[in-house]
Amino acid sequence: MELQAQRLIRDIKDFPKEGIVFKDINPILHDAAAFREVIDRMLDYARSRDADVVVGIESRGFIFGTPIALALDAGFVPVRKLGKLPGETVQTEYALEYGTNTVEMQKDAIRPGQRVLIVDDLLATGGTAAAAARLTEALGGEVVGFAFVIELGFLNGRAQLAGYDISSLIEF
Repeated sequence: MELQAQRLIRDIKDFPKEGIVFKDINPILHDAAAFREVIDRMLDYARSRDADVVVGIESRGFIFGTPIALALDAGFVPVRKLGKLPGETVQTEYALEYGTNTVEMQKDAIRPGQRVLIVDDLLATGGTAAAAARLTEALGGEVVGFAFVIELGFLNGRAQLAGYDISSLIEF
């Protein structure tokens, strides 16, 4: 069943660089009914995963992850780019199209045995999501699923997340 919110996603050509077609979700965020529709559908999946903690990937994963965490009565943990979190952190590096990047999580954010749902707006190549899973598991958490608004199926990001349960609302 197509989401009404899907009609609001805009293609922005040559962003952030030439040859890329960026899927702009901002119109969904501007429309309360569409935003609610997306959160409600993501919550349907999230409730089935019985998570103790929701991990949101910087930065749009924060937008979708926090209302989901609140609705589940679960904690929220941000995964951020290197150098953005205070205190002791765990880090992991992942591959980009050209080069690498590093993300981190506070070392005390997840307790061993906690069930963790990882949330982001987009599944593309899967590198960032896989990095969030590695951080979660390094702290003893159990990844019980991934929830995405959009999946770019042609980039085969699911291959990076083999063995995990994945939900995406809209596929391009």
